[in-house]
Amino acid sequence: MTEFTHLLATNYKKLIAQYLEEDVPSFDYGGYVVGEDEKVAILYCKAEGVLAGVPLFNEVFKQLGCRVEWYVKEGEWLKPQGKQEIARVYGTARHILLGERTALNIICRCSGIALRSRKVLELQKEKGFKGVIAATRKTTPGFRLVEKYGVLVGGLDTHRMDLSSMIMLKDNHIWSAGSITKAVQAARRAGGFALKIEVECQSEEEADEAIAAGADIVMLDNFTGEGLKKAAKSIKERWAAKGVNHFLIESSGGITYETCANYFCDDIDVLSMSTVTQGVPHVDFSLKISH
Repeated sequence: MTEFTHLLATNYKKLIAQYLEEDVPSFDYGGYVVGEDEKVAILYCKAEGVLAGVPLFNEVFKQLGCRVEWYVKEGEWLKPQGKQEIARVYGTARHILLGERTALNIICRCSGIALRSRKVLELQKEKGFKGVIAATRKTTPGFRLVEKYGVLVGGLDTHRMDLSSMIMLKDNHIWSAGSITKAVQAARRAGGFALKIEVECQSEEEADEAIAAGADIVMLDNFTGEGLKKAAKSIKERWAAKGVNHFLIESSGGITYETCANYFCDDIDVLSMSTVTQGVPHVDFSLKISH
């Protein structure tokens, strides 16, 4: 499994500090009760999941002066019978309990997203779809880094991380600018050569206008599976006849794990789905101090 820890810059440490501050804004009453005795806590996985969020979990306890020892590698598909010990946390009782809920929230959420992503990836392999399957920007405020990290560990593409990562022109941008052509031209002036431009299109005609204006990606939005295949093939063939093949076609809108196979075809380069990060069940982990 690829090591994704090295993708994390220094900002995630600040994020973890904010999570801890949110959970304990004043007094730690439980910590007062348990005191400074050195303890060992066992991390159990009690349900199917793909382990994800390890460096974030580690950082929670590092900031509290604890250390974590792992027995399972990040990215492993966990299928415990009952419960499985996957790590141990060493530190004082109050510091372990101070970080417990924050660390569990991270790993439960991240591993659930990684599991959903891995299942989609396995389906993609089974069906032989050669394109890219990506998440979307529909993430939880304040938790995007955790959720996008889970997507990566699960094996899918993160798509754009934020509004600054790529220029996506949706219907509201186009209506506000006056036309697809005007929106693309303005975007190119601002974004220069370094940023790709993607345009949300509701028809083949809109896709043609976007391509003619210089869009790098056209998103066919809210098409049915069969409608999408027909439109994508038509667009690719029409522009190939003109010697134009600089663009990618993405499909998005209402696609789920249960329906995504209906959209797999050779003319689709990217398939994006918000259900990779939205409505995903958490994986059941617990942290228990040995006694």
